[in-house]
Amino acid sequence: MTHPTVQRGDRLRMHYEIRLHDDQIVDSSFDGEPLNFTVGDGTLFARLEEALLGLPLGEHTQILLTPEFAFGERDPEQIHELPRAELPADWVLEPGMVVDFALPSGESVPGTINAINEETVLVDFNHPLAGRNLQFIVQILAINDQEAPT
Repeated sequence: MTHPTVQRGDRLRMHYEIRLHDDQIVDSSFDGEPLNFTVGDGTLFARLEEALLGLPLGEHTQILLTPEFAFGERDPEQIHELPRAELPADWVLEPGMVVDFALPSGESVPGTINAINEETVLVDFNHPLAGRNLQFIVQILAINDQEAPT
């Protein structure tokens, strides 16, 4: 019996893990609930979905995404120097912290604190994974409710 392969529009259940170049794990479902989604619905990066196409049921593989196909390159225009006086007085800030900043629209956007001095705070609004190669480890558990053999 041949096993199905991943096609656009299929319902997938899979485990995934995201690692940086130094093998630091950023996110993983292997110790928890697998991801359920429809291929092509935008749940994953388009390039990652393309890399899944044709994989057989039960496949356990690694996929490398370069920055342009993941969170993008770092944009120097997304680094802003903000007056400390405009930030809440009760914020205890340290370099490396990620803080949610309120936009005039009411939305919030995360920013990483790069540097602090008496007058200003340097905040990087790039995604923390921007500019990084990401290694995705995936295991296809089910395609359209057909389970992988154990």
